[in-house]
Amino acid sequence: MSSPEVEKFEITDEDVYSSFNIRTGRRQTKNQATFGIWADEDSDDERPGFGTRGKKKSDFTAPIGFVSGGIKQGDKTFKPGEEDVQEDGDANFDLGDIARLSYSGVKKEKMSSGGSRGRAKFPTGEKGLGDWEKHTKGLGMKLMQKMGFEVGKGLGKNKQGITTPVEAVKRKTQKAGIAFHGTERSERSLIDFPAEDLEAKEEAEFKEQLSQWRKEPEGKRKKKVKYTYKTAQEAIDTGGNKKKGLKSHMSNVKVIDMTGKEKKVLTGYHTIAQRHDRPDDDAEAPMETGRGRTDAFSMPELMHNLNLLVDMSEEDIIQNDRKLRHEKDHIVNMRYEKERLDTVLEQEEKLIQRLSKILDIINTVNERTHPGCQNPVTLDECMAIFRILQNDFYSEYKMYELETLAVALVFPIMNEYFKSWVPMRDPGYGISVVKEWQYMLGDPNHVYVQGQNNMDVYQRLIWDVWLPHIRTAILQWRVRECDPVIELLETWMPVLPTWVMENIQDQLVLPRLLAEVEAWNPLTDTVPIHSWLHPWLPLMKDKLEPCYAPIRQKLGNALINWHPSDSSAKVILKPWHGVWREGHMEVFMRKYILPKLELCLQEFPINPHQQTLEPLQWVLSWSDLISLRYMVPLFEKCFFSRWLQVLCTWLGNMPNYDEVTKWYLGWKSVFTEQYLTHPVIKEMFTKALDMMNRAVSGHFQPGVKENMAYFTHNERRNIAEPTTTLSGSPASSIPQTPTQPEPSLRTSSSTYPASFRELVERKAEENNLIFVPVPGKTHEAKQVYRCGSVLVYFDRSVVFMMDEAMGSYVPVSLQKLIDTAKTVKR
Repeated sequence: MSSPEVEKFEITDEDVYSSFNIRTGRRQTKNQATFGIWADEDSDDERPGFGTRGKKKSDFTAPIGFVSGGIKQGDKTFKPGEEDVQEDGDANFDLGDIARLSYSGVKKEKMSSGGSRGRAKFPTGEKGLGDWEKHTKGLGMKLMQKMGFEVGKGLGKNKQGITTPVEAVKRKTQKAGIAFHGTERSERSLIDFPAEDLEAKEEAEFKEQLSQWRKEPEGKRKKKVKYTYKTAQEAIDTGGNKKKGLKSHMSNVKVIDMTGKEKKVLTGYHTIAQRHDRPDDDAEAPMETGRGRTDAFSMPELMHNLNLLVDMSEEDIIQNDRKLRHEKDHIVNMRYEKERLDTVLEQEEKLIQRLSKILDIINTVNERTHPGCQNPVTLDECMAIFRILQNDFYSEYKMYELETLAVALVFPIMNEYFKSWVPMRDPGYGISVVKEWQYMLGDPNHVYVQGQNNMDVYQRLIWDVWLPHIRTAILQWRVRECDPVIELLETWMPVLPTWVMENIQDQLVLPRLLAEVEAWNPLTDTVPIHSWLHPWLPLMKDKLEPCYAPIRQKLGNALINWHPSDSSAKVILKPWHGVWREGHMEVFMRKYILPKLELCLQEFPINPHQQTLEPLQWVLSWSDLISLRYMVPLFEKCFFSRWLQVLCTWLGNMPNYDEVTKWYLGWKSVFTEQYLTHPVIKEMFTKALDMMNRAVSGHFQPGVKENMAYFTHNERRNIAEPTTTLSGSPASSIPQTPTQPEPSLRTSSSTYPASFRELVERKAEENNLIFVPVPGKTHEAKQVYRCGSVLVYFDRSVVFMMDEAMGSYVPVSLQKLIDTAKTVKR
């Protein structure tokens, strides 16, 4: 039997709509005007003949049923694809027949019912209605075809067609809902589709059981009382889960239930659901036994007590079931816990056995380490024991840190092993043994933090056993013999922790080096300091920085009386170039070297007739140590100013210009490419060329100005774009005596013109034009030449031609000059 439906108390949208839209279709009665919505509708006060008036109040709590339509045709059921034929041999109904039947049924029902609304029936059809569908395909046919209808076949899931028209069922009560008074299926539907109405049967049984306790009316045969029993399992299944979550700390709250016909006091909120599990109060209403007389069996106290006893029994059953399930779950948990503890116990027993083996090994080794033992343990045996512990008992080795056993077992043996070691004589002694113990005891992920004393076992081995021997050897070491200590540290570097190597450098080596630097004297010591200090650079690098400041101070004091002719200073300072920081090196050079070089250049004699270059070579030799930004201003201030002055004086005394050019080229060859490409040096040599060009401007000797102009033009081009280094030594290029004959620049080459003037002359000869100088005629101190019938002169490799129209000289190109000279000749 299905559980009764629980009544809900929520306010629905329909309730809200009805409250704001009160129907006023009929006039209120006096009772309704007095009591409002609580008024009872009395059929005696209502007027008959107006639809719903005069009718009995509907019972909306009755079960709901639905009208079933028939889908059979007679006793036959048609499947898709079969030809549906009626019993009389006619074809099955098509859409037109259905429409005719429906229309005629509605028409007849209206006629029979007097035109009342909503009560049309659909009996057999009227002939001829809907025949147009046989000849056309209208909207109805299209819609039917979209829903699977096929022409020539019937309707329905199996294409069996309709058996009987849909019939309208008139309900007993006008306001009653669907199936309020039971099923509304027609007799034909029950024949075509026989089905047992389980809901109606259950409802009848429920009402019958509900009224068993009532007294039957007189004259009616008393029915046999039937009792319904609920087993403990049913109580658990139906009520246990529901009541499980209802009883809580609010279970003893007093609740007043006013949803029924009378006020009821409940013991808690959970009893509300229990109340609705029971039949409605309407079912317990007094039964009418006669006119105006009722006979009821009403014992609310007894019913309450019985219900309370039933509830208590159900609650006890549920509580007992809950306790039973709890105990069963507890038993399962205890079983799993026992299995887990058995597993732990087994593991613990295995662990105890392994630890016992480890203790036996350790005790055996410990007995052989006591003084006076006849068979003491050796390093190889200790190594084998630790291998066994690592390989066979790895988890215990890591868990209990068994590597710490080496402090008591291995350290004393290692002290005896290194007792006779002299590090300076045999740097690689014992390194292979230490490498093995590094693999065995060392932890590559361990990070040592200074000040926390968190060394691992291998680091303690190095610190306690190996380092004391190194400390003693370095304290006895002669600092200027650096190779033995450097070799020792480089040999042991792969096996030493980083912080141990830094400790040796900072605490042992560096203090000895600083002390030796303080004792070094650059004036008396024959061994250069870099010879025994620079070998430490690859190993210590920037750690040697504290040694550099005292060295610079001592070297600066030694250079007070130094002269640039002494090359020993450069020999001492050159190894420090790149070792000292760039800023420190520049400051040292500006303070101690540049003043000496400046004084040397100021005293350097510049004599075109008898020139010595040694002082200049002394200064230029420092170019690889001193930057050009300091050397170029030095030459500009102390050399080129005097050099240009000497050149100007020489050019004013009508010299041999071939010697002047040789002298210029000789000085230019003294400077390297890095000097010649500097803008300041370029400017100095360009000024010299301008002075030489101006000096020959008033010279009347044929070819001198042209040669000089061509020379200066080529030199300016070489200065602007230097491509090759000038050859020739300064001593041979600079004339030593004025009597030495020098070949003319004009005869230096016979394949190309030596000057621009010579180029113009050759072009004139090729075009059969006369090119001769005009005697005694100059223009702006420049010799005037006649090219054909045109007057020209040259100024800085530019040819100027006399323009008769303008009456002045204008610069022209070589081709225009030749064309003009040919035109004037004609």
